[in-house]
Amino acid sequence: MSASDEDTLTILKRGKIEVEGEFLWGSNYTFLANVEHEGQTLAAVYKPTRGERPLWDFPASTLALREVAAYLVSQALGWRLVPPTVYRKKGPAGPGSLQLFVEHDPEYHYFNFRTEHQQRLRPTALFDVLINNADRKGSHILIDPDDHIWLIDHGVSFHVEDKLRTVVWDFAGEPLSEELCSDLIHLREKLSINDSRLESSGSQLVSDLSGYISWDEIQALDKRAQRIILANEFPPPNPYRRPYPWPQI
Repeated sequence: MSASDEDTLTILKRGKIEVEGEFLWGSNYTFLANVEHEGQTLAAVYKPTRGERPLWDFPASTLALREVAAYLVSQALGWRLVPPTVYRKKGPAGPGSLQLFVEHDPEYHYFNFRTEHQQRLRPTALFDVLINNADRKGSHILIDPDDHIWLIDHGVSFHVEDKLRTVVWDFAGEPLSEELCSDLIHLREKLSINDSRLESSGSQLVSDLSGYISWDEIQALDKRAQRIILANEFPPPNPYRRPYPWPQI
């Protein structure tokens, strides 16, 4: 983690949250906020748990927690795809996730990306398979002013059953690069789950994740990583279920 990321996390964890406005296009209540700590201010996205719409297939009041779990997995992989994200037990509308706001052009998204950006989406495609993302819309992939790719909105991820719905199927059937495969192997090493006893050998990553997703979901994460490594390719869409989100943008 870079020094700037550490500073950002400190501000998000400790700063005073001031809500500036509401994003109106989502299913759940989502707010733009300023977070101030020791003279430094960051723009952030605040998703209070009390504003989550109940879902039949995900446990109630867990979406904000899953946002943090996605950040932790992104960091463990070394991919830096998810903006710094924390869970605040106290906020203007109660507990919820707080994520660094990414400056971007909202009119520039997956469906009109230039080829250079489309070709950089292999980690994105793999990340969605790994966390079992049920809602990767085209507008959830952001390009910041420094040309860095960021991924947002991971509240419906990590289910133990296959829920994968994403717009990014460009690389289905393509072999994994050695680098991506190595990153997945290292992730499994960090999880350190003993398959024979279905337990973890004191893994710090498992300890961190257990505050946000269940043990069954952590095991399922490890199993998905294992399957991807063994197949050594980007998986194709499941022909027996709907593989795309709706709406797609």
